[in-house]
Amino acid sequence: MFKRLSITFWATVFVSAVCLSLVGVDVWRSLNARSEQLAEMERLGANLARAMAQQADDTIKAADTALADVVERIETDGTGAPSLARVQRQMQTQVVNLPQLVGLFVYDEQGRWIVNSRGTPGQAYNNADREYFIHHRTHAQRGPHVGHPVISRSSGRWIMPVSRRLNKPDGSFAGVVLATLDIDYFRRFYQSFDVGARGAVALLSDDGVLLLRQPFDSARVGSSMRDSELFRHYAQQSGAARTGSAFFHSFHDNEVRLHSFRPLEHYPLFVTAALSREEMLERWRRDTFTSSAGVIVLAALLGFFGKRLVDQIKLRALAEAELRQARDALESANHTLARQAMSDGLTGLANRRQFDVTLGNEFSRAMRHQDTLAFIMIDVDYFKQYNDLYGHSAGDEVLRSVSKLIRALTPKRPGDLTARYGGEEVGILLPNTDLHGAQAVAERIRQAVEQLQMPHNGSPFGVVTLSAGIATIAPQRGVHLASMLVEAADKALYVAKSEGRNCLSLAP
Repeated sequence: MFKRLSITFWATVFVSAVCLSLVGVDVWRSLNARSEQLAEMERLGANLARAMAQQADDTIKAADTALADVVERIETDGTGAPSLARVQRQMQTQVVNLPQLVGLFVYDEQGRWIVNSRGTPGQAYNNADREYFIHHRTHAQRGPHVGHPVISRSSGRWIMPVSRRLNKPDGSFAGVVLATLDIDYFRRFYQSFDVGARGAVALLSDDGVLLLRQPFDSARVGSSMRDSELFRHYAQQSGAARTGSAFFHSFHDNEVRLHSFRPLEHYPLFVTAALSREEMLERWRRDTFTSSAGVIVLAALLGFFGKRLVDQIKLRALAEAELRQARDALESANHTLARQAMSDGLTGLANRRQFDVTLGNEFSRAMRHQDTLAFIMIDVDYFKQYNDLYGHSAGDEVLRSVSKLIRALTPKRPGDLTARYGGEEVGILLPNTDLHGAQAVAERIRQAVEQLQMPHNGSPFGVVTLSAGIATIAPQRGVHLASMLVEAADKALYVAKSEGRNCLSLAP
């Protein structure tokens, strides 16, 4: 029966199957591309929110540090004329050095200026009615208070008040020290972000007051966002759940946006970076339309020429060649991705995944041949302080320099592996090496990094240094696990840190 069917019939069946497959693959590709587009924009929004939160936290922290210094001076030296003159000079210096500051002010318990960074007479204004003044008068806590944005009575500009309480020697209320942050300082920073024509970024307080939104509208500064979907969702979360992304209708224009929100680390504020869903999917729709049009045209051509056996054979040959080319390109891409997946993009060392694979292989080999396997866990001393002082870009450069040096000083035997274990930690796996051999390698690396003399004002050594934990194991089947070696080196590293850092510690 099948032999009596014509080649044209089989060609028609084949072409129909190909056309349906093309449509199905295009639908799958389109849906997959949409998911990838949304995921990419979610990552972009999260990174943007992280940068905004860090900038806001650092900006407020700098002002708060200045406030704490003024509070300490006034409570120590009093409010005599010589003391206030010294405080005023200090305040003027702080305002000059911190571009986010509009001014620094000290008020007595009645809300009257007693000194400020501008030199204006103290009788000019009374701020006893301000929210931050009332807060400190009624709360004995000494920590900083970030108030709601207000229009400054002295400058007429929108400012964000950050304040601390002054106490008398008996602990009673003595007044307020105030720093006014320029809202325009935040606005200029937010203007540097490309969030599209319909995107927005905002800074809000934890009680739902809008401090700033870009695109900027002065009428919205200080308005309540408590009824917005974003705030209701944020207020219901706690802990790590307060950092995330979700689609919400905008409280201002009802635009559906992907909001990536993140709280500040030290202050009761949070930021949100909102990207328009329509803008995110605009490119995807355009690509999908172009691709679908191409698929329809191709299916029509296949149906037309499928009635002719010769043309069908030619078309099939062409399709096979295109498929082979696509397969080769895919294989090449897979090989490239496989190589990239096994190395760390920042340092060029092997990544954690390659380290785990190599550790398992070398552990099994050492067990079979009854050899010793050594592992060195290295950590950059006071690295968090380095990032806080010099910035994360400088921290990344230190990691690259240290990793390059470690790679150069590590033995190049088969099986030796240097990998970025996580954060600023680097692991060195040394097969067929005893404890003293691994110690010699670690000490050579420690001395070399110290001799680089990379400045580090956050370290008691004044330069970038390393600490290392060293462990060895002669694995026995049924007794040891590969993770024991890493745990032993990690404990030894902890001992090295406890002993003052810039040193080595050997595991028992």
